[in-house]
Amino acid sequence: MARRSGAAEGFVPVATYSISIRAQYPNKPGMLGRIATTIGEAGGDIGAVDIVRTDRSTIVRDISIAVRDDEHGRCIRDALVRLKGVTIRRVTDPVFLAHDGGKIEIHNKTTVSSRGDLSRVYTPGVARVCLAIKEKPEAAWSLTIKKNTVAVVTDGTAVLGLGDIGPLAALPVMEGKAMLFKEFGGVDAWPICLDTKDSDEIVATVKYIAPAFGGINLEDISAPRCFEIEERLKRELDIPVFHDDQHGTAVVVLGALLNAVKIVKKEIPNLRVVISGVGAAGVACTKIFLSVGITHIIGCDSRGIVYRGRKEGMNPVKEWFAEHTNPENRTGTLSDAMAGADLFLGVSRPNLLTPEDLKKMNKDSIVFALANPDPEIRPEEALPYVRVMATGRSDYANQINNVLCFPGLFRGVLDARAWDINEPMKVAAAHAIADSVGKSELSDEYIIPSVFNRAVFQRVARAAAEAAYESGAAERHRKVHPVYI
Repeated sequence: MARRSGAAEGFVPVATYSISIRAQYPNKPGMLGRIATTIGEAGGDIGAVDIVRTDRSTIVRDISIAVRDDEHGRCIRDALVRLKGVTIRRVTDPVFLAHDGGKIEIHNKTTVSSRGDLSRVYTPGVARVCLAIKEKPEAAWSLTIKKNTVAVVTDGTAVLGLGDIGPLAALPVMEGKAMLFKEFGGVDAWPICLDTKDSDEIVATVKYIAPAFGGINLEDISAPRCFEIEERLKRELDIPVFHDDQHGTAVVVLGALLNAVKIVKKEIPNLRVVISGVGAAGVACTKIFLSVGITHIIGCDSRGIVYRGRKEGMNPVKEWFAEHTNPENRTGTLSDAMAGADLFLGVSRPNLLTPEDLKKMNKDSIVFALANPDPEIRPEEALPYVRVMATGRSDYANQINNVLCFPGLFRGVLDARAWDINEPMKVAAAHAIADSVGKSELSDEYIIPSVFNRAVFQRVARAAAEAAYESGAAERHRKVHPVYI
């Protein structure tokens, strides 16, 4: 039987791809049924159907349709255009509409509706505040946006699963990041997209703009440059610097692992771990694993196992990795590394693992396959052979999502006026994430809380602030009051 144009076998509609079609047609019985049949035969999944207007002769409706991809949407549109008596007035994409004009904006906290208001927020009153900050720079933390503002900095070289798309194309992602900071952490964040790949220029630029911000969130900068840029900024700035692709991933992965081991009844220090991907996320996860006592870690890249003495495809970061992992100095392929593993962590690329690889793992194994949008192995293939499965996708159980970390973490960091985000703070945040799943809730398919559980961000903020105080990374232990002259 011939495959229908635009149809998808096993198509599961998701919010990423959908269209809304405004259709006008004669007000006669059966017309809506013909439209629905045409959409169904083209492989579309109808959602909402709303009347825009109607009279005795004509009906206009908006019809929401889940589609497989952009091409599939065009196929459905074309099929409806060919339908006799139907006029397509408009086709819109809800994803693009959500980005129309950008997703963030500035709002004033104080009204300016009188001369008195103007004189207080601007000249001449503002001069008194400027002089107070000049005399005591610490007052900027109380009297300016610095106390609650983070710069989201990128060069657009490692965006999501898109790679090097440049700073302009990266801007929608950075806007989205800023939205999540505000929505879940109450933190004001602003996208800073830099049109340079030069590490020296990036470091210099961030240093130049740092006075206006209380923290720096580095985002989507390619490895190994991201390591150098973060390390230099941490040394040279007096505000916290956090590369979310590294440390946000590590925090949420550890949070998920803390609960997964409760399911499989294994001890954290005894785990044998295989990591696929020795880039930003893989190295950061390794460091946080080492900090909680996991010593048996094997990392693999496109050339196989990373080991001491390997010459091919090495760089300073991988040299560090080789020195601190793989205690048995094993060699071989990823498949070889899987023998006897308790945990597989994938932060690399799709479809690397097979069921045969999973059979080599220890009983009650854990698989975190986090490549996006397609994991290293799909849950449908993996679940017969593993006990706990997690991905980075929202359409499967156990989504490991960085948003569980960075809004709450920065909320706590800014509240504590910390100048650093150190390992104790990250581990504390991971425990806060894990503790957000109650004992009665914990199961194979629920080891990590939903991103819409608002209590998670409060827990993470409190834990990060407390760890900042205890580890000596915080400037203060009590509220700093505004300076008045």
